[in-house]
Amino acid sequence: MSQDGVIAEVCDAILSLTPGAPAVIAIDGPDASGKTTFADALVAPLQTRGCEVIRASVDDFEQPRADRHARGRFSAKGYYRDSFDYGALQSLLLDPLRSGLSPALVRTRSFDLVADAPVSSRPLPVTARGIVIVDGVFLLRPELRDAWDLTVHLDVADEECLRRALARAGGDSEELRRLNEARYLAGHRLYRDESDPLGTADVVIDNNEPAKPVIRRFARDRSDQARS
Repeated sequence: MSQDGVIAEVCDAILSLTPGAPAVIAIDGPDASGKTTFADALVAPLQTRGCEVIRASVDDFEQPRADRHARGRFSAKGYYRDSFDYGALQSLLLDPLRSGLSPALVRTRSFDLVADAPVSSRPLPVTARGIVIVDGVFLLRPELRDAWDLTVHLDVADEECLRRALARAGGDSEELRRLNEARYLAGHRLYRDESDPLGTADVVIDNNEPAKPVIRRFARDRSDQARS
């Protein structure tokens, strides 16, 4: 199946939701799996069908560098457990969407990673018919699992994630490779072991070849058969 075909199927699944509140969609996956690109690709088709869409990313809810690296820059546990401010994600974005207010006022950012400083983003109104698409790592951890109306996990082999990450960084130094292997890839193995995103996501997509993704599971139609 083409990327456009997979995007269309996920959009259909989103449009079939009837939560009675803004629909909240998680696009989960390891670093360099294509989460942001996939989430962005959902926006235009949904808007074309008359939907109000807001994009957000867990990357805008990071912890300060001192907290992220408290266990060491190369720590897998530090990456998995200490990288993100889930309290801010809940209070600023996710909880208001379940408040029953229409419009709900949400904020899609709490931290500037480059400046390593908190920020105050402007509130955005979201009506009960709105769709909020959040991309990021570790979105199916237990404390967040009930926040989503539809969850999509992009599955990409560790070797391919590493190749993409090094290409994105523009080099393959020993330190950069060590950082990706010891912190990021190992952190995702912790996540897979503790949270089982492959087993809990509504939709699992093999995204090793982004131009030719394969839907491995689509729980909403109870199909476990791969479609390509």
